[in-house]
Amino acid sequence: MNILVVDDEKLIRDVIKEYLTLEGYHVIEASDGVEAINKYRNSNINLVIMDVMMPNMDGYTACKEIKKIKDVPFIMLSARSAEYDKLIGFDLGIDDYVTKPFSPKELVARVKAILKRDNKENIISLAGIKIDDLAHEVYIDDEEITLTPKEYDLLKFLIENKNIALSREKLLSSIWGYDFYGDDRTIDTHIKTLRSHLGKYRNMIKTIRGMGYKIEYKEEN
Repeated sequence: MNILVVDDEKLIRDVIKEYLTLEGYHVIEASDGVEAINKYRNSNINLVIMDVMMPNMDGYTACKEIKKIKDVPFIMLSARSAEYDKLIGFDLGIDDYVTKPFSPKELVARVKAILKRDNKENIISLAGIKIDDLAHEVYIDDEEITLTPKEYDLLKFLIENKNIALSREKLLSSIWGYDFYGDDRTIDTHIKTLRSHLGKYRNMIKTIRGMGYKIEYKEEN
């Protein structure tokens, strides 16, 4: 899993990176809020550890901007322990607030607890199809498959709306956005390739003649 560590003090980043790396995590570093946002846009980040007081852009502002892109677990670091400062962070939706100086081992334990909890909350499954939305991974009968980003988004959207007929226009606007200039063939092409990845579950994706598609699944009694 990828963890973004943001702090303007290199020594603190180095210590956190050392302890997280020992636990098998991949660490991406940033020295301020602006760099953190750019790193987040260009990487698949599973959790962010961010200092509050930094040059160029403080941690609270960067947290707010990152969560506009995608909600991700956050641990804020700060030398300030006042209740007011903690409340600001929790109002932004952070998961934990750690006061400096801190124990690196305790920080790692908090990271593990948050990722374990979020991993359970981010599992989407249907029949033998499982999506780990936190890790951005898809499994068919516990075997991982590789999808393009749009195939992934399309499968997730279909499963989240199982048994609902979805028009091509709805799928285009939801997956590609309202400013996308493609046509219906974009959906048809992606459905075709998605079916090929799903193996024995390919027929769960039903074609709705003259309209679009749906994933059809009936729970067994």
